[in-house]
Amino acid sequence: MSETPWLTIVGLGEDGPEGLSPASLEALAQADIIMGASRHLNLLPDLTGSKITWPVPFADGLPILLSHRGSQVVMLASGNPFWFGGGSVITRYLKPKEWRALPAPSAMSLAAAALGWPLERTQCFGLHANPFAQLRPHLFPTSQILATMRDGAAVADLATWLAAKGFGATQIHVMEALGGLRQRIRKVSAECFNLSDVAHPVCVGLEIVGTGSIVPLASGRPDNLFQNDGQITKRPIRALTLSALAPCPGEHLWDIGGGSGSIAIEWLMAHPTCIATTIEVKPERAAQICENAAQFGVERLQVVIGSAPTVLEGLDVPNAVFIGGGISHELLKTVWNALPSDARLVANAVTLESEALLSQWHHSKGGELLRIELANAQPLGRKRGWSSTFPIVQWSVSK
Repeated sequence: MSETPWLTIVGLGEDGPEGLSPASLEALAQADIIMGASRHLNLLPDLTGSKITWPVPFADGLPILLSHRGSQVVMLASGNPFWFGGGSVITRYLKPKEWRALPAPSAMSLAAAALGWPLERTQCFGLHANPFAQLRPHLFPTSQILATMRDGAAVADLATWLAAKGFGATQIHVMEALGGLRQRIRKVSAECFNLSDVAHPVCVGLEIVGTGSIVPLASGRPDNLFQNDGQITKRPIRALTLSALAPCPGEHLWDIGGGSGSIAIEWLMAHPTCIATTIEVKPERAAQICENAAQFGVERLQVVIGSAPTVLEGLDVPNAVFIGGGISHELLKTVWNALPSDARLVANAVTLESEALLSQWHHSKGGELLRIELANAQPLGRKRGWSSTFPIVQWSVSK
């Protein structure tokens, strides 16, 4: 017979033990220790196990839980602990044989069932600990979104945020204590939100309506979406650059000479598992990059203030590198030596000196050398003519 895990993670609905599986009820009855939020513990009947309230912030409860290794411990979680829950946070500290999970229906499943929405085609978010900006790329008419919320006040804040983004007509389904005796579902528009008695636990269903700007899906998002002081890789060049960088899931980008952060931000928007580090020498621009990243909900962007190549030492190995400014032989040599096999390097040059340097490296290392010349139509007297921008030379190569 296999050894019984010392930790059982039990998903609990708002109706308490009612509806729990026999295995969950047995685990609770045999537990030496029961840990959970106070509202979960209050739903339980009298049991022999000692009850411990899980502290806030969540991370503070981990050492308490692990200190009871060897006892029979039940951790209570809302619904499915591995669907926007704390289950994966806990199990990363445990061996596979140390734990088991007995989930209940998640808040998302209950919400979709209540609203009649197809869960497989509905965007789901955990906003109980994440910024609203994660929703930004998903704000477009006909979009349907489910999201868990921190508390009732956060729902009002979300309504204000949606209205500020131009989506005040969005219909918000406010769903409290789904699956329990206190279940309540109300609908109100974001711009007319007037609910002051929203109780925890709460999640929302959003039917997006409005005339706010929509974030395009393709690389080369409009320049006006990024705060900048003029130091930005312009939209057409950015699209060509990201095409050459070719982000893939899980890959890490070094963006050297961040400027507005547009290259690194669009890299991160390519896939939720992509990671990026941007290097910017000016602190005020570094702060601007952080603000832009927050606006797009990609706050995982790492911003390093300093001058390359000095600050590159010690950074995690990249899968791709973009050099948008400050090109020098020393920088190219340092980056090339840091690149693992099959990693990509893309460098854009504007000056004759940096163009000549890229030409030398292209001759030595191969790859593709591309000259990009763009012209915009501008008024010319009573008519129009072409106004050329500075040509850009782009070198892209796989090591």
